[in-house]
Amino acid sequence: MTCAGTLGSVPPEPTQAITLRTRITGLVRELGKFGIVGGIAFTVDFVLFNVLLQAGLETLTAKAASTIVATTVAFFGNRFWTWRDGAHTNMARQYSTFFVLNLIGLGIALACLAISHYGLGQIWPQLQSPLADNIAGVGVGTVLGTMFRFWSYRRFVFRVTVAPASVSQ
Repeated sequence: MTCAGTLGSVPPEPTQAITLRTRITGLVRELGKFGIVGGIAFTVDFVLFNVLLQAGLETLTAKAASTIVATTVAFFGNRFWTWRDGAHTNMARQYSTFFVLNLIGLGIALACLAISHYGLGQIWPQLQSPLADNIAGVGVGTVLGTMFRFWSYRRFVFRVTVAPASVSQ
């Protein structure tokens, strides 16, 4: 107990290690939610695309429709779960920005596939095989596209206003 005008003990400042650990834990939680939402959206895209093909829709029309629905599912999952505590000012602007950034992420995957198949494949024909196409497009392209999406959604669409550690589950 302190007397008036005197200082008592001051609680210690949190160490950088604790703060860093807390931030990393929050970021891992955020990445996990982002991954779950992405997995659900991927499943919606895959299933709906195949259902539409079986219903007789043309291939590109079916893919466009399934992609729009899956992107919408991803938007709502990320907006209301992954980054529910982020800045949410204008849903139309957010959705439009989200969709454009999603297209850029798709472009990254397509660029990886094109570089491998059409560029490097001219030098090494093995890179024009279905296995090489899957590694370049689905493997490398999806990883790089997903990294871009996570960063860009967080930075431009949902604008995280609190540290990930203080975001509730």
